[in-house]
Amino acid sequence: MKNLKFSLVGCGRISSKHFESIKRIEGAEVIACCDKIKERAEKSAEKFDIPNIYTNYPKMLDNEDADAVIICTPSGLHPKMGIQAAQHDTHVISEKPMGTKLSEADDLIDACDENKVKLFVVKQNRLNTTIQLLKKAIEKSRFGKIYFIQSNVFWQRPQSYYDMAKWRGTWEFDGGAFMNQASHYVDAVQWLIGPVESIMAETATLDRDIETEDSGSAILKFRNGVIGNLNATMLTYPKNFEGSITVLGEKGTVKIGGIAINKIEKWEFEEYADDDRIIERSNYEPPNVYGLGHLPYYQNVLQTLRGKSGANTDGRSGRKSLEIIEAIYRSAKTGKKVALPLR
Repeated sequence: MKNLKFSLVGCGRISSKHFESIKRIEGAEVIACCDKIKERAEKSAEKFDIPNIYTNYPKMLDNEDADAVIICTPSGLHPKMGIQAAQHDTHVISEKPMGTKLSEADDLIDACDENKVKLFVVKQNRLNTTIQLLKKAIEKSRFGKIYFIQSNVFWQRPQSYYDMAKWRGTWEFDGGAFMNQASHYVDAVQWLIGPVESIMAETATLDRDIETEDSGSAILKFRNGVIGNLNATMLTYPKNFEGSITVLGEKGTVKIGGIAINKIEKWEFEEYADDDRIIERSNYEPPNVYGLGHLPYYQNVLQTLRGKSGANTDGRSGRKSLEIIEAIYRSAKTGKKVALPLR
């Protein structure tokens, strides 16, 4: 079976997670990388044995016979670059979020449908061992009736982080704390509980010199009656403190905490199940807030491209969290409750 070939555009901080994961999978290889800063592409190529480098994305698409292109550029560029790849009959792997505007994300979905290529959105936190256990508990109805879900993203991003690149903290290319740093948590909450009916939110730029919010809070009403709460701030002193999800039900209480949902801090149910024995083994110490989900994520991508599985997070699945975030921003701007779906 021939190797599946990948190219990547955007050799910034997240790209290494993609390079490392593909390097560990038999039957997959990265054949090219692209960045407008040539030195950054060269460093990636040298570190991960990538044969071809580019500073021009369309040229890479024209020259390289890749099965899929991985898009790790600023979020606002994901839809346009994904559409370009689809028009080259190349499958698309988009980092989160898949865009900063829902309408542009829908354009990307349509382009992939029209060109009959697959669209994957990176939501690797769904594959963390802790979240997988929580998902299984919900699917087995161990909570009974679920009343409440809360997620906190209490991290630190100093002004120097935003000053590193002009696109950071802008509406066009980045979004704020919800769109960027907390987007995996928004995704996890809707993946665990289900569709959202309405949202009320407050956001603010309390300290950072950026266009978008550095802090905010949102109340979610789910269609199944569950009430949710999302809190995010990039102002936590002195460093990242907590990335957590708590679920409260009539027969169970669970909190997954740590700095990036990596530690089960509370796990109590009315009835015992075999999964209760492996709680400690599911905890892990992540090297960073990205977690350990990229490797199993790419294993699913390969199985899907070979026709042996379905995508865990395709474009339509990936847009769900973007729709929630857009509703959060709309509510914060208008001061009104926003009903979903938005369109």
